[in-house]
Amino acid sequence: MKLIVWLWNPWLQYEKTRHNAWFLFLDWFKNELNILNDWKNETKFKGEILETFIAWEKIILLKPQTFMNLSWESVLKIMSFYKIEKKDIIVIFDDVSLDFWKIRFRESWSAWGQNWVKSIIQNIWEEFRRIKIWIGQDRRFDLADWVLSKFSEEELKKLNEEIFIEVKSLLVKNL
Repeated sequence: MKLIVWLWNPWLQYEKTRHNAWFLFLDWFKNELNILNDWKNETKFKGEILETFIAWEKIILLKPQTFMNLSWESVLKIMSFYKIEKKDIIVIFDDVSLDFWKIRFRESWSAWGQNWVKSIIQNIWEEFRRIKIWIGQDRRFDLADWVLSKFSEEELKKLNEEIFIEVKSLLVKNL
């Protein structure tokens, strides 16, 4: 059994912002894999989960419903309940430090300066697999304003036609 976790802000005002690029990916991923199940709000896990199978492997997709820096609580609860091993978890998150569209997969690495990744490292473990997508930064904007801004039509097209396909490939390859 594998667990894939998206770090994001679950509130509606962040739904389609750069900081929540993964929210857009989740809908795309679900449609791309023809997953018929729907998300279930599981308060005992502090998150929404969707269970499916990919290549005969049971996969649990998790959207923590906490502040990002508390995502580890949701991850730990679901790990304990399903007895998921640390090596079977992939955490996905965004970053502004490089140009839009770059993607990186690591078996383990530092927190890359991300407080929510640091919180997982500090509260659970360091050796987890992670996928990071860069959402770029327009230096004309304050960082908070930039990450909470919406993608342009051109960027959305690039997400759907290139980036999401690459991320899906990375996920399936590394399950």
